[in-house]
Amino acid sequence: MFLPQSKNRDKPEFDSKNHYMKKVITGKNVPVSSLPFSPALKVGEWVFVSGQASVDESGNIVEDSFEGECRRSFENVKKVLAGANLTLDDVVQVRNYVGKQEYLKEFNEIYKEYFKAPYPARTTIMGCLGELLKFEVEVIALDKSVDRD
Repeated sequence: MFLPQSKNRDKPEFDSKNHYMKKVITGKNVPVSSLPFSPALKVGEWVFVSGQASVDESGNIVEDSFEGECRRSFENVKKVLAGANLTLDDVVQVRNYVGKQEYLKEFNEIYKEYFKAPYPARTTIMGCLGELLKFEVEVIALDKSVDRD
């Protein structure tokens, strides 16, 4: 893919063995967690967003209807992506974890409000969250501003 050159392109960072460096994505509105994981990692031109659930900015679970938890999770993804200067338009893959099969139709309607065609590659797994959460989502995004030369 040809990308036009720009003065504002980021240069990837490399370690002493010429491997891409991992950069933790943080920011003013990026939800934090007391659990041992980063909200997202940027590696070269790729941003890997950890599973985002219905949590507040301090990482406390916010119980709600399926719709409320699903929307809060997607809004948290948007906040994490914003910490990397990206948007949902930069997402190339989405992994969705839906608590119950009965939520699937509602999930697909909400999903279409956040993602537009051409849709990202997607996996949706149902019945895997136990009783704590109704929904969780993780994404991979491409930062087109990274200078690949």
